[in-house]
Amino acid sequence: MWLSDFKIVLADRVIDCGALRIADGLIAEISETPVADADIIGEGLLLLAGMIDMHGDMIEREIEPRPGVRMPMDMGLRDLDMKLATAGITTAYASLSFAPGSTYGHMRSYDFTSEMIRAVVAARPHLLIDHRVHARFEVTFPAALSVVKELVGEGAVDLVSLCDHTPGQGQYRDLDLQAANISKNKGISLEAAAEQLQQRIRDKQETAGDMRTTLGAITQYCAMHGVPVASHDDDTVEKVTLMDQLGANISEFPVTLEAATEARRRGMLTAMGAPNALRGQSYSGNLSARDAHAAGLLDLLAADYHPSAMLPAVLVLAKTDPEGLPGAARLTTLNPARALGLEDRGEIRVGLRADLLVASETGMGQVHATVSRGRFVHADGTLDFSAAGRRHEHVIRMS
Repeated sequence: MWLSDFKIVLADRVIDCGALRIADGLIAEISETPVADADIIGEGLLLLAGMIDMHGDMIEREIEPRPGVRMPMDMGLRDLDMKLATAGITTAYASLSFAPGSTYGHMRSYDFTSEMIRAVVAARPHLLIDHRVHARFEVTFPAALSVVKELVGEGAVDLVSLCDHTPGQGQYRDLDLQAANISKNKGISLEAAAEQLQQRIRDKQETAGDMRTTLGAITQYCAMHGVPVASHDDDTVEKVTLMDQLGANISEFPVTLEAATEARRRGMLTAMGAPNALRGQSYSGNLSARDAHAAGLLDLLAADYHPSAMLPAVLVLAKTDPEGLPGAARLTTLNPARALGLEDRGEIRVGLRADLLVASETGMGQVHATVSRGRFVHADGTLDFSAAGRRHEHVIRMS
């Protein structure tokens, strides 16, 4: 199948009006010029590699759209799958947490999170895009090591991140603000919320030595099984140093410019949220993704909690990226592919998976079609498929 008259965004340059052929789910040929009798004519629309989201927090909200209102897990996965395809995401890492003490602890227990992880694995063959699992472990979660061994050992987890949401550091440095949020969300007094925070701080202090030993065992086990490890919410040079020493290769959502700078110095990749980049600011007042990008410290963009922000964020950053659109697009394609060990995708290159998206670049941008392994899994009616249909009918008659 030939797609012609597209503005093709390669990893290092743009073909202003070229063509691409798909065969057997792979990119079979790339032409610098349009081809005659193509199956689909792009009329100057963008053709980019399908986006790779290393961190998406959306699955819990699909399963429980309102507090206490639980929907069937299969339906939640199906709905999320369609949303991701519509956003141009062709590989998605569902970010699932083991954090029973958090605000959403009822959905982040060992039993429920393990059930969700296994549901994602079981549903993979039936979904539109490639779904993978990003398991997040609170450093204070006592069963972290045993759970990592169980799930990584059975091949159910593709990425592990080590999170520390202990009050007073990371993205929760403002104790008064966090106490106010807990008071509101749990319907308790400010005093009771503040005491909960202090108890969590004391609990971490009491287990600090054991925690480091556990973290080292987790990262070692992941390395043995080829599972990359990310740190989360790094806020100080000291924390980045620790995570680097433990073996993390990605600093996910660094809180300060100092932490992001140290991560780069140590050869770690920095990942930040597309909503942050699109809005120009962190919703919690932390490091702006645009500031990190301007400083040359941004390597990966993740959907975080809003997948439709991915393409608009790329287009916004392309305006200031030293390499323009190819440089900004790499934040959601080639860079995450390399960071996560996905050698068969991440750019438009002959021999790789035909994971693609068709989009306009005006305004916020619009994903008009998504291709996953050579198959259109989303199309909004903009592209004309009639030529491809006529060609298919001709082949059937001839045979």
